Amino acid sequence: MIKKLQSIINKVSPVLAITIILGVWQFLSGTGIVPKFMLPSPADVVKAFFKDFNLLMYHAKTTLVEAFLGLSMGILLGFIVAVIMDRFEIAYKAIYPVLIITQTIPTVAIAPLLVLWLGYGILPKISLIIITSFFPITIGLLDGFKSADPDALNLLKAMGATRMQRFVHIKLPSSISNFFSGLRISVSYSIIGAVVAEWLGGFSGLGVYMTRVRKSYSFDKMFAVIFFISIISLLLMMGVSLLQRAVMPWERGKTGSTE
Repeated sequence: MIKKLQSIINKVSPVLAITIILGVWQFLSGTGIVPKFMLPSPADVVKAFFKDFNLLMYHAKTTLVEAFLGLSMGILLGFIVAVIMDRFEIAYKAIYPVLIITQTIPTVAIAPLLVLWLGYGILPKISLIIITSFFPITIGLLDGFKSADPDALNLLKAMGATRMQRFVHIKLPSSISNFFSGLRISVSYSIIGAVVAEWLGGFSGLGVYMTRVRKSYSFDKMFAVIFFISIISLLLMMGVSLLQRAVMPWERGKTGSTE
């Protein structure tokens, strides 16, 4: 009984908190305490969203295509780099500091250079998404490879298994959980990276839409696209979690046994 009550509280608390925030926001903006040109009310934001719904869907299609392509290449690059770093110690010592340095450079500082070098097409967007998304994948996979059971590896080695067989049967399965943890982060980074790149130039995309409504001082539309981007990121992260549950049913079993 207590566990069920705790479970209900855990589910209701976030909804209640969001409801209170939206209620206070609506009150402040609706009563004029905060001017609407500074902070449009949630009702105005919802109206703006449905008013420009078709236009938002058009721009979202471009952003999602860029995010998918960049994330796919980021996953592939992250996997290759992680395997090389795990296989060769000298590669680990040489590449790891470079990976850390790439994460200290602000995304908004890289984006203008990519636009300058690659133009206003899709290439700078994909390049920025790769840069922002491959790091969590690489680190997650590398940690998973390193956490493989050494006894199991030694057992397979004693049984005559090749390095590739030890990797496929021991190291790769042990890295799946870490991979999905990194993928959840990379999915959100891919959307953000696409939007940031679109701010600096392009013909379509949610970042281009944001730039246009900002210049026209349509802050209700600005908030609408911000919330839309957040919703897309959350849905993609939920999709990754569902995929993880499908790929790793034993983890779902562990979770259920502890509740």
